[in-house]
Amino acid sequence: MEYSKLGSSQIPVSRICLGSMTWGLQNTQQQADQQIEYALSQGINFLDTAEMYAVPPSPETYGKTEAIIGNWLSRHPQRRQELIIASKIAGPGLPWVRDGGPITGDAVIAAVDASLKRLQTDYIDLYQLHWPNRTSPHFGKHCPNHIRFSDIDRKQHEADMLEILQALATCIKAGKIRHIGLSDDTTWGINTYLKLSEKYDLPRMVSIQNEFNLLHAKDWPYLIENCVHEDVAYLPWSPLAAGMLSGKYIDGARPEGSRWTYMQRKGIFRDTESANEAVKGYVEVANAHGFTPCQLALAWCNQVDGVTSTIIGATTIGQLKENVAAFSKPLSKEILTDINTVFKRYPAPY
Repeated sequence: MEYSKLGSSQIPVSRICLGSMTWGLQNTQQQADQQIEYALSQGINFLDTAEMYAVPPSPETYGKTEAIIGNWLSRHPQRRQELIIASKIAGPGLPWVRDGGPITGDAVIAAVDASLKRLQTDYIDLYQLHWPNRTSPHFGKHCPNHIRFSDIDRKQHEADMLEILQALATCIKAGKIRHIGLSDDTTWGINTYLKLSEKYDLPRMVSIQNEFNLLHAKDWPYLIENCVHEDVAYLPWSPLAAGMLSGKYIDGARPEGSRWTYMQRKGIFRDTESANEAVKGYVEVANAHGFTPCQLALAWCNQVDGVTSTIIGATTIGQLKENVAAFSKPLSKEILTDINTVFKRYPAPY
């Protein structure tokens, strides 16, 4: 297993981050235990979760994933030091989470304490803001003018961000969290937090996780360039485009029990005609070079300059083994040429 530094934190994290959002709905405690054990056996030390999980989010699934991880930790306390555990506070919009309210300083304090209790641990290695209080161009809102940046009250949001940073600093001083990061944010969001941290001598955001894959590479080059030069770890989520890049949803197929048979979630399942054709192209490339479609997509993500660790998930141990194997399958110049041919034909299909 290869490792990279988690931004300015200098913590070594595996190039694979084990995502956990299916645990508690699509996966049982026993299956989660099996995934954790296999990940550790492969040298994976990075585990990502959130207070909002499992997904699709609901009052019934809220907190279940953290509780499953906590159950495992309670039975293996001596192994806590082997894991870099990342969790997240939910942003506004979920009525069963703090009445759907925005992230505030008080919300941070309360959410950290609740996550620690569910996780049955004394500290969280990386605590992230799951999405910002303002609407950001994620979850399919990336077409020009889909949202209006001009409508945002910049001064108010900066004041809110400062309050959030101060609360996170309180948690760090108390030993409850070690480092902080962002999710589903933008270059402006990253740099505003960095500016506030420097101005007020507050903890620094060390990472950001955003949607990034062969069908949805909008963070390249500008946001990823910013991450490289500001020493912020870039953590792609949905490297398989919610499973679309596996090829299992081609031409409208919906295998029983697959993610796309669950409720549509904030526009994350974007089954466009162009995406469907792009996937067919990537499946052909994978087959021609001895890769599975999933392995091709993951290996591509891993080799993108600026990527620190790719967040993968699986509902079966077989899928997990297939996905992990992708990171030891380097892409030749010939494969990359074939991938780029498809990419240039369908640069933003999803």
